[in-house]
Amino acid sequence: MQIGFYGAAQTVTGSQYLAEVNGVRFVVDCGLFQGKREEAYLRNRNFEYDPATIDHLVLTHAHIDHSGNIPNLVRKGFRGTIHATSATVELCKIMLYDSAYLQEKDTEFVNKIRAKQGKEPFKPLYTREDVDLALPLFKAYEYDHPFSLGKGISVQFRDAGHILGSASLVFEINEKGRTFQLGFSGDIGRPNMPLMHDPNLPRDLDYLIMETTYGNRIHHPFSTVEQELVDIITEAVQSGGRLIIPAFAVGRTQLLVYMLHKLYDQHRIPDIPIFVDSPLGLHATEVFQNHLEMLDRETERHYIRDGIDPFSFERLTYIKSIEESKRLNGIDYPHIIISSSGMAEGGRVLHHLRNNIGNRKATVLFVGYAAEHTLARHLVEGEKIVKIFGEEHKVRCTIKTMDAFSGHADRHELLHYLSHCPPEKMKKIILVHGEPVQMDSFANALRSKGYDEVVMAAPSETITI
Repeated sequence: MQIGFYGAAQTVTGSQYLAEVNGVRFVVDCGLFQGKREEAYLRNRNFEYDPATIDHLVLTHAHIDHSGNIPNLVRKGFRGTIHATSATVELCKIMLYDSAYLQEKDTEFVNKIRAKQGKEPFKPLYTREDVDLALPLFKAYEYDHPFSLGKGISVQFRDAGHILGSASLVFEINEKGRTFQLGFSGDIGRPNMPLMHDPNLPRDLDYLIMETTYGNRIHHPFSTVEQELVDIITEAVQSGGRLIIPAFAVGRTQLLVYMLHKLYDQHRIPDIPIFVDSPLGLHATEVFQNHLEMLDRETERHYIRDGIDPFSFERLTYIKSIEESKRLNGIDYPHIIISSSGMAEGGRVLHHLRNNIGNRKATVLFVGYAAEHTLARHLVEGEKIVKIFGEEHKVRCTIKTMDAFSGHADRHELLHYLSHCPPEKMKKIILVHGEPVQMDSFANALRSKGYDEVVMAAPSETITI
């Protein structure tokens, strides 16, 4: 069996792996690479293999860095089946249309600036018409029900605890008389987090492709999150400005809304308006509301069993139209805006940042991972001048970060994920979805636990197992 690593190899974005066994070619994930605009434009547009030769796509979850390039894969000739959990299929239906729409609109906006600069215009990576062609290829499954990709390849989805519908993959492969179990971790969630179940830990794997996003970091305990969030909101209100929270529309937005609902009910935060300015965030929340049975016991205990919607309360408003979004700029009293994307690489949050980055009264709070070369990373690292839509802006607002909101397991939690996979059985662990410093640190931690064969996949590398 051969596996090619064409995305999320020594980086945390653009997850994409091509496997070939028994004459079957399947891809695990097909995500958008996010980073420098022109580099991302080129990397996402071109595949290092012929999509028309791929038989299957198996999708771990709906986040755009794992699913966002599917319409382009179909545009380039893929006509196989896209296998995903039922919740992932529902989320992809809205996320891929949203991605196409944003690419069309962002490209239109950027091209106006490029025209003034005498530069050639960009073309959108794909359009909503391309999404129309991709959606009929999806096939939905529930957790823990094996299905076949043919020719000795069985796979099942296990709850990864990352976002609604997220999954780790466990393959059982029969190849040339040998049978082995291969796992793809997908994005591993954190135990004891609100909304999501704890990750379903794999057992007795022979090989594992494993994410390492926070392989060298320990998150602050989630028990401190509530008070930290209260302090940041209170400080922002006292400054007389607005608090802008760039957040992934799926997962992070719903967790924030849940937390703010809880703090509001407990009278621990000021009584100010809270806006979710993300059409995708709104539609994703509707999918969560349709799958309350998939949420954890805490949510059931606090809200669901009493018939209360955890994602709605009186001070919360979901913004729908562009006109409503623009009107938020005219609010001159303290308020909170939650808007996607989390890495500040697209969507309405870019316009909010563009209008507030130079405002000393404004606060921007990042609550998730910021990949290299993204606007979020530049701001988190304290750069004083940043580019938004190709134009330079001085940073005068207050920048805050909270890593405890992360939906990714930290170093200790990643090691715990392997607690039922004894080193004497594990033949090889291949590390992906991490920057080199995280991967190297985590590789050493694994070796210290007795996992001898640990490798860090390089971009475009093919590994035989």
